[in-house]
Amino acid sequence: MKKEGRVARVTEVIAGSPDGFDHAIKIAFDRANKTLRNITGMRVIEQRVNCEAGKIKEYRVRAEVIFVLE
Repeated sequence: MKKEGRVARVTEVIAGSPDGFDHAIKIAFDRANKTLRNITGMRVIEQRVNCEAGKIKEYRVRAEVIFVLE
C-alpha cells in the first residue's frame, strides 16, 4: 500500500507590538491560529522598528506561517 504525502501552504503575516519582537511574534501566531488550521511552524523573515521622537514606538515582524492542507 502506498503512503500518502503531505502538502503544506505558506502565508505571510505582519504584526506589531510596543512591547518587543517576542510579543509581536506571539501576536502574529495567535492571529494566524484563529483562521488557519494545522499550523506546523512559522519563520520570521524580517524585524523592523517604528521610531518616533528618538524612541522606538513599535516592534514589527514579517513572518511566514506554514500549515498543512487538509
